[in-house]
Amino acid sequence: MLQTRKMVLLLMLVFMTALLGGCGASGATIGVVDVNKVMTESPQVKQFQEQLNVKGKELSDQLEKEKATLSPADFQKRQETVYGDFMKTKQEMETQVDTSIKQTLEQISKDKKLSVILYKNGVAQGGMDITDEVIKKLQ
Repeated sequence: MLQTRKMVLLLMLVFMTALLGGCGASGATIGVVDVNKVMTESPQVKQFQEQLNVKGKELSDQLEKEKATLSPADFQKRQETVYGDFMKTKQEMETQVDTSIKQTLEQISKDKKLSVILYKNGVAQGGMDITDEVIKKLQ
């Protein structure tokens, strides 16, 4: 009886050790990226912003030229159409930037064997900061 109890306790101890040993994130490597910094410092993102600014200026200049020839009601309709065109272009560019950033994060994740990549503003401490590498690859 005592022998069986010792064996059960030993098995439970081994089981608990194995269970607790496997629960840690010892093999997990976490990357952290500061998206705000990427958005302000990436040459590719800056290029998209410049393209968007140029498109906005072109549409605004075109609208100003048409203003003299249109009635106030027609001008307002034209203004709404131009605004819609601008927003569509903006959304397309934002989608391109988002796709590009995601592809870059996937590549860095593979290269560095990262298990998880978190946004820096949500991490209190720890993780490998990969922000500068993301910016470098987005050129």
